[in-house]
Amino acid sequence: MNYILPLFFGFVTAVIGIIPPGLINMTAAKVNLKEGAKNAFWFIFGAVIIIFFQAYLAILFANIINVRPDIVILLRELGFGVFGALAIYFLLIAKKPKLKKAKIEKKSKKKRFFLGMLLSVLNFFPIPYYVFITITLSSYDLFSFHPFAIFTFVSGVVLGSTLVFYFYIRFFQHIESKADYLLRNMNTIIGSITGVIALVTLFNIIRYYMQQ
Repeated sequence: MNYILPLFFGFVTAVIGIIPPGLINMTAAKVNLKEGAKNAFWFIFGAVIIIFFQAYLAILFANIINVRPDIVILLRELGFGVFGALAIYFLLIAKKPKLKKAKIEKKSKKKRFFLGMLLSVLNFFPIPYYVFITITLSSYDLFSFHPFAIFTFVSGVVLGSTLVFYFYIRFFQHIESKADYLLRNMNTIIGSITGVIALVTLFNIIRYYMQQ
């Protein structure tokens, strides 16, 4: 069995999911600017630990769902509704977000570690995200729910997440203005992505019922 693919897909999906400017990566960058790299890396370490468990639990949940075709098609139908609604909201309704200047007070490394964990716990996006990703990959025989493959995929997620956080810490001063540009256009980006996902999901639903 090829375990390079799970590592690769875990890495790539983590980078795609985390690279847009968000609370965790922007806070990591701010901590680095105000308090130095040590506190920033402790913050990242706390965040990545939670991401590891979120991704692992998501894959276990996906494995349960994957053996029930009736649940899979139900989730696809729900997913089409959700992603379609999100596409309409972000493209036509939502106001343009603005980059908020976070206020960072100097804290100890221990407090930064737990802050990283807390912000990751409050971020529920990774669980449904990795459920959707692994079920989709499995449907194309690109992922297996073998224990070692799961561990390899999650390891890729951790590596990808850490790389993105490091990128924000290392190059934040160079990308801060671009981050503001990305945020101003984030609705269009998210709306386009969710729209494409909704169309792909609709195609899979239609194909499923045509095969029945």
